[in-house]
Amino acid sequence: MNRILPTLHRAGAPGVTLVLGGTRSGKSAYAEDLLAKSLLAEASAPVYVATAQPIDNSMQARIELHRRRRGEHWQTMEAAVELAPALALARNPGSAVLIDSLTVWLGNLMHHQKDIASATDGLVNHLACVQGRLVIVASEVGLGIIPANAAARRFADLAGTLNQRIAARAHTVILVTAGLPMALKGSL
Repeated sequence: MNRILPTLHRAGAPGVTLVLGGTRSGKSAYAEDLLAKSLLAEASAPVYVATAQPIDNSMQARIELHRRRRGEHWQTMEAAVELAPALALARNPGSAVLIDSLTVWLGNLMHHQKDIASATDGLVNHLACVQGRLVIVASEVGLGIIPANAAARRFADLAGTLNQRIAARAHTVILVTAGLPMALKGSL
């Protein structure tokens, strides 16, 4: 079995921050604010990588809420399945990229029956190449009950494992609960 926990306390990639939280915890707003504040002295616009797709009215409303909150100074890139172009941007020094959300992206991979192992390995391996700022938002799905069906259990297992792998490589890991950030690795 792959032992992830002993690697969680290593320094990690300096430009990579993982922001975790539950549904409506404030994780996205925190991540957006974190990245925007880091760019105040720079002229470059941050890039928001949106993984959500407007599949129903509820998701469309969430997407619109995020767009309004970000404002117009963000560049938006839609990447429901393919994160490679967004990750290529993060290789540039001075870049600022926010991926929201890794958990939605994972669900998209499952829905479109993509090679999840290959896609997640590519993402994790890319973190070593980041030279700008990369903030990744993900849901912490492991705090609730064990899902009743096999597909939901598989999703929770994949999301938990992916979060652990990203956290092991990230320099900073923040957990947001009720809008309040707590540093799990690194500092606020």
